[in-house]
Amino acid sequence: MQKYYSLELSGKTADLYIFGDVTSYPWDEKDKDAYGIVKELESLDADTVNVHINSYGGEVSEGLAIHNTLRNCNCKVTTYCDGFACSAASVIFMAGDERIMNSASLLMIHNAWTYAAGDANDFRKQAEDLDKITQASVKAYMRCAAISEEELKRLLDEETWITAEEAMEYGLATGIMEQKEEGISQSAMGCIRKRLLKPEERAEEIKITEDLADTIAEKVMQKAGKFLKKSEHEDRTGWGEFFNEEKGE
Repeated sequence: MQKYYSLELSGKTADLYIFGDVTSYPWDEKDKDAYGIVKELESLDADTVNVHINSYGGEVSEGLAIHNTLRNCNCKVTTYCDGFACSAASVIFMAGDERIMNSASLLMIHNAWTYAAGDANDFRKQAEDLDKITQASVKAYMRCAAISEEELKRLLDEETWITAEEAMEYGLATGIMEQKEEGISQSAMGCIRKRLLKPEERAEEIKITEDLADTIAEKVMQKAGKFLKKSEHEDRTGWGEFFNEEKGE
């Protein structure tokens, strides 16, 4: 698999990775255009496509083309937001029959924008064109959204970053993939307590005898006793005059 982009086939399942800019001028391996993706998808004999996305987005036309190609294919499409799915990449994310966010991932949506030059008439036309271009993306979002179009457009106006939980609330995602817990707990008391609560369920894993438990408890009490004596001594040293006065000495 290439570092940033690849399309792999395993049996009847294809895995598509878009980990770079969506552009009509791909300069390096991490960038990809719609034409290249479409041609590769057409050549696949697959019934399921998993699309993994980590991208800041790119050109609206390319994003819409990839979105529409995925929507029109005969495969079941599942999109995964593995990091960021911003701008045009968030439109691609909407192509999934299932849309899965990682718990530590984000969508970002905003209105289409461009550079312009010319007179007032040119700028007025450019503004009208941008509204129409944005509306195409709105249709992609609204196919999935559980919020009103007015609310969606407010989020677009505000260039909104959307968490996995918010994406679920808005209907933009259908599920959240939780990260796997790592390593072993460093809480010794937690481990002991967990095993002592239901020892019959832990018999195969660890056996704690009463003598061992008593030994552990005794050591804990010894440490605690030394600490308490030290604290009591420091307390009385600092408050000696007070104690003497209370005793009438």
